[in-house]
Amino acid sequence: MKNDDEWLRRALALADEAGALGDVPVGALVVDETGQEIGCGYNTREACGDPAGHAEINALREAGHRRGSWNLTGCTLYVTLEPCTMCAGAIVNARISRVVFGAWDAKAGAAGSVRDVLRDARLNHVVEVVGGVLEAKANRQLVDWFEARR
Repeated sequence: MKNDDEWLRRALALADEAGALGDVPVGALVVDETGQEIGCGYNTREACGDPAGHAEINALREAGHRRGSWNLTGCTLYVTLEPCTMCAGAIVNARISRVVFGAWDAKAGAAGSVRDVLRDARLNHVVEVVGGVLEAKANRQLVDWFEARR
């Protein structure tokens, strides 16, 4: 089974695809309890004109389709940027067991920085969170993309 760093590298490669299409470079993938990738995605808001076209949502949709169920208990979501509130809600509703992310999002993060939706004990599901994996690489990818547009 691949380790967190290896899966985050895969997510960073997915993020590059988003960036090449003009979307903020965020990539995500879902790995099931056997260590198999069952869903992947990257930001498609600009490419598809979809306000919900976040990497996490796209990866969760594919994983649910492949699994044949919305319930993704036992799965880990890897994402290059801390999930926002919308994505955190979808993660909780999908019953993802674990989230591993790269860069913290001090403006919109909902996994421990601005909010902590994923570990809110008042909700019907609590997610294990591991943040800051390959953080420097994930931050650099975002900074470089935004600087190229200024």
